[in-house]
Amino acid sequence: MLAISALLAVPTNAAFGVGHTGWYVMGGLVAGAAVLEGVAIRVGLARKGPSVATTVYYGLRWALAFCLAWINPLFAFYAAMGYFGAGRFLLPRLVKPGLAASAVILAGSQAGGLPPENAPQWALFGALLAINLGLVGAMVHLDTKEYERTRAQVATIAELERTNKALQEAMDENAQLHTQLLVQAREAGISDERRRLAAEIHDTIAQGLTGIIAQLQVVANTDDRGLACEHLDRAADLARHSLGEARRSVHNLAPAALDDATLAEALKKTVEDWSARTGVRADFTLTGTAEPLHDEIEASLLRIAEEALSNAARHAAATRVGVTLSFMAGEVTLDVRDDGRGFDPLAVPGRSGGGGFGLDGMRARAERLAGGVTVESEEGGGTAISARVPLVRHDQ
Repeated sequence: MLAISALLAVPTNAAFGVGHTGWYVMGGLVAGAAVLEGVAIRVGLARKGPSVATTVYYGLRWALAFCLAWINPLFAFYAAMGYFGAGRFLLPRLVKPGLAASAVILAGSQAGGLPPENAPQWALFGALLAINLGLVGAMVHLDTKEYERTRAQVATIAELERTNKALQEAMDENAQLHTQLLVQAREAGISDERRRLAAEIHDTIAQGLTGIIAQLQVVANTDDRGLACEHLDRAADLARHSLGEARRSVHNLAPAALDDATLAEALKKTVEDWSARTGVRADFTLTGTAEPLHDEIEASLLRIAEEALSNAARHAAATRVGVTLSFMAGEVTLDVRDDGRGFDPLAVPGRSGGGGFGLDGMRARAERLAGGVTVESEEGGGTAISARVPLVRHDQ
């Protein structure tokens, strides 16, 4: 703006009556202003914010602009920069006076130059000064409103950040509570299962053994061969019944394969043994980072894998089976896939009493751990069984 004002002033000095002395003074003032602006740019005053140094700079720039506009009114272009730098350079209490001082230069230039030479020029200068001051006041008012809006937005953003932080803390706390509730529910389920097994052993196996003893005592105390055979038959029936009850009662106990091995190792050994026994190719794959899981979860996943392999051997007529154990964020999945004959999942018959616990039993095991089992199959297209349970570590 200083350069533009100087270029405009050179061909118009004669029109404004600038003599030789005025030329020299104008040249010196322009050089001084150029030096002042160069120093301000070099030290980066515009980036430092209001201070005594920036206030002094603004005052020197205003004085140079006033003198230059006194010589040639077209230096008002340079003086107009006072409108844009007041808030950046002046101390807060000096912003309004600084804007008013810049308005004086602009009004004088608009009135034809400083100083006014007659009453009409003074009147015009006064009117233009009033208009400039009004515009300055409007700009200050709008700037103040904009500043207040900015502060309100900053406060709102800060409040949102605090709210989001509090919400995140609440979500973390809820997640911890959820984990604690899951652990407590699992422990309660284990306790209930132990009580159930104890009651079943007492009411079935123990009573059966008592009956067997009673029948054998009768045999030992009689010489009647027919009566002895009858009681021996009863004792054999009771033994077979008690054996079935024992098998049913211990069906949900922890597998021995997990006594000295991790879940991944036990699954790999189970798959290898199943493949050697059936002659069907079977592969085990581990994905993710394996972690020690809670005993109940490891036992349930191993039992599900055993039942899925047993079903594949009995029903699938598969040539290849794949077992995958996947550790993911907060979840463990077990996938058993075969390329066998497949079946219609909607037409699966109900569980029979002649062996394993089937798909319903797999689902029950997973659901007891807040998980689930999904089955995908079609006739001639193989079968895929996927069990997913929460990742609860051994130490939780």
